[in-house]
Amino acid sequence: MLRFEVSVEDLLRSRFALSPALDLCLLLRSLAGQDRPLPRAWATRLLPAFERLRRESELNAALALHNPRSGPSFVAPPPRGLNQTWADDLATIRATPLEAARHEIATQATGPSARDPRVRAVLDSTDAVSRIAEAMDRAWHELLAADWPQLRAICERDVVHRVGVIGEHGWVTTIESLHPSITWQAGGIEIGHFSEVEPVRLAGDGLLLIPSVFVANIAAHLSDPWPWPRTLVYRARGTAALWDGQETVPRPDTLTALIGRSRARLLLALDAPASTSHLARSLAMTTGAVGDHLAILRGAGLLVRARSGRSVLYRRTPLGEALVGGTAEGSDQHCF
Repeated sequence: MLRFEVSVEDLLRSRFALSPALDLCLLLRSLAGQDRPLPRAWATRLLPAFERLRRESELNAALALHNPRSGPSFVAPPPRGLNQTWADDLATIRATPLEAARHEIATQATGPSARDPRVRAVLDSTDAVSRIAEAMDRAWHELLAADWPQLRAICERDVVHRVGVIGEHGWVTTIESLHPSITWQAGGIEIGHFSEVEPVRLAGDGLLLIPSVFVANIAAHLSDPWPWPRTLVYRARGTAALWDGQETVPRPDTLTALIGRSRARLLLALDAPASTSHLARSLAMTTGAVGDHLAILRGAGLLVRARSGRSVLYRRTPLGEALVGGTAEGSDQHCF
């Protein structure tokens, strides 16, 4: 069991962030068979390009840094916040000091793949950092960039939901909602499926919480020397529906018949407050179309809107909740 010792100060300093580089690493692990397999449709679409990149680039050198219990750090630098981009991550990766990279290579690249002569030549080279960074950049653009706006929207909506839970129910409820194996016990966070015995003290630095669409269950970053804060990576809400390829409209399509397919998708997607742009990205709809449908749903009394910082967030009214709840109860299938 893994236990984080958490103080009130730690909670006040805890924060959420997004990490494009971390999700890329998790995707690569899945494609390489080192982690939970991707859903068939995603694997079928991405595996040909992944195998080509392994032949044409230095991607195998980046993959050699992964082992069953941990992944690399310098190719997944700690994110600064919710606005982190791949360009931010790539710049940090390229700026990695060679000695820091070599230390990690020595401790991480210990598996059979690291003994391949071509891989070894990259790992031992004086330009290992730039060569691995270039391979990661190609992998980003060919495997993940096209899907990232939708995946990012899912993660952003997850954060909006969690922040709402913090405001309404507090940190304990929020932390326990991240994964079924997490509990709050006597001033600490306990995670059941880890094997660590010694408790981890946050020492006033807070906990970094990162939603991900690719993490298999829940992951933790605990160790030095790379300057990550102590981190929990958890599966973002909405990932299951994305992987299953299921429509967010229940069947039989009673709600669709009542208000139309697009408006039904939007109404059901608003299980947590979201902005027009978040909804457009997560549902792969145009911003204009989403705005038009939201205006109609709001005019019908099914939604309300309120400003939150620079964004305008929509949420369901009690009437909207009742409509969705009644439809879901009458369906034989569950909606996420």
